[in-house]
Order: sequence, then C-alpha cells, then structure tokens
Amino acid sequence: MKKPKAPEVTSDINVTPMVDVMLVLLIIFMVITPMLTKGAAVELVKTSHPIAMKDADKEDAILLAVTRDGKIYLSPGNKQITMDEVPGRIRDLLTNRLDKTVYIKADMRAKYERVTDVVDNLRAAGVDQLGLLTEQVGGDRKVAP
Repeated sequence: MKKPKAPEVTSDINVTPMVDVMLVLLIIFMVITPMLTKGAAVELVKTSHPIAMKDADKEDAILLAVTRDGKIYLSPGNKQITMDEVPGRIRDLLTNRLDKTVYIKADMRAKYERVTDVVDNLRAAGVDQLGLLTEQVGGDRKVAP
C-alpha cells in the first residue's frame, strides 16, 4: 500500500492584506499631519545665535503667529483673531498658569509695526515672558529671547 503524499507547499506571499494596511496608514497620516502643526505657516526670521527654548513645542504652549499679510493666529486651536481680541484671549489662557510665557512666531516679511502691536497687546494682557521664534541660519528652529 502506497502512502498518500501531502500537497506541495506554496511559498507565495499574499500581499493584499499588507497593501490594505499600508493604505489605511497612509490615509491616517494624511489626515492627522496637518493637525500636528502649531500655528500658521510662516517663514521665520533667520539668526546666527538663537537660544533654544524647548517649552515652545509643548502642547499647551501659547503661540501667536503673525503672517506676512498681518493676520494673527492663536494656538492652541490655531484660530485667526483680531488685534483687539489679543489681550482678552491671552488673559483667559494665562489664568491659573504659573508659566506666563507667550511665544511669537512672525513671518520674516511681516510688518514690524504689526509685530510690535502684538507685543504691546501681550504686555497689556500681563505676559511676563515673550519668546520670539526664529530659525537658525543652518535650518533648525530655535527661539531667541
């Protein structure tokens, strides 16, 4: 009596489940990536000797972005606000906080007058420390006091 043979082993890889998973991951990253950016996109001023401040990257850091055309965006939330709203919104965000630092991220082509108006309104709101976000000439993002 002859023994029955087992069927031959196939060593083909089924890539369909892997492609499905990769497409789902791609879609997730495409949806989430824009939400991870803090503040409006601006071209930061380049400097040779910045001082790094790691607190600017924290999730609860207060960040004001001044765009090239003079619009102001407030993070957390990345919402556009007017100059008149700056002191009230900042006061609300600073209540019950020990660290009263606000970071300004201004476009290198923004009008100087607009940036100084933002600084004046922040001082009126009771901000103790200001951090001016800049970019090192080499390319890393840093903060200059």
